[in-house]
Amino acid sequence: MRVPLTALLVLFVGSCALARAEVVTVYTSANFAPLVIANNRGVYFDLIEHLNQQRLGGLTFKLTYLPRKRLQLKLEDGSMDGIVIGMMPQWFDDVAQQKYLWTVPFAIDRFVLVSRTGYGFDPDVKGSMAGRSIGLVLGYVYPGIDEWIARQGLVRNDALSEDINLEKLRLGRVDCVAVAESVARYYLKTHALTDKFQLTDLPGQQTERRFLVPHSKAAVFEKLAPVIRKLKDDPVWQRAANKYQ
Repeated sequence: MRVPLTALLVLFVGSCALARAEVVTVYTSANFAPLVIANNRGVYFDLIEHLNQQRLGGLTFKLTYLPRKRLQLKLEDGSMDGIVIGMMPQWFDDVAQQKYLWTVPFAIDRFVLVSRTGYGFDPDVKGSMAGRSIGLVLGYVYPGIDEWIARQGLVRNDALSEDINLEKLRLGRVDCVAVAESVARYYLKTHALTDKFQLTDLPGQQTERRFLVPHSKAAVFEKLAPVIRKLKDDPVWQRAANKYQ
């Protein structure tokens, strides 16, 4: 059977494009809504899809879960073979942004204390919550908040994720939970619990969600950074992100 020349050219060009395409693994240690939701949904999956639609110089991004400790080890021993989403320099002792390349933040969050409505405590009064339990994530350090917990005399009660902590709070197994505001609001909204719990601002700086890029991936950074910088003015992305608020 004779194949038309034009068809052969299309196949040739397509195969060359595939050969040039680079799959970039995007690691995340997040396993909770609204950042990561079942069936490839959530803020991070939507952002990766948005980036792939931009066709950044033949790059294809793929989101992959990696536990925080393993992620930290890969960064420290230099074996990181991708980039990381949702991190900030302070978590990696890189305030000067010299160890790694960092995009501008694509989202800003802050930690809040979630407790039952009418719980009756004053977070500004030292010891007003002494002996009460607070749900936190196992292995996580909370700059600024850890010191406040110690002053208050709260007892740390760890779980594997923010979702589990909020569920423990709902069931009365902890007295309060420290969690990112976006996570708390999404959980309370989806479980129709907004009127049952209250949010109180916690001390400490805001959480900036950025992409961390090893210097070995500088070429990827050069294509990624300008797109992330424009997200705040991108109506398509803003509509996608607003679904989770």
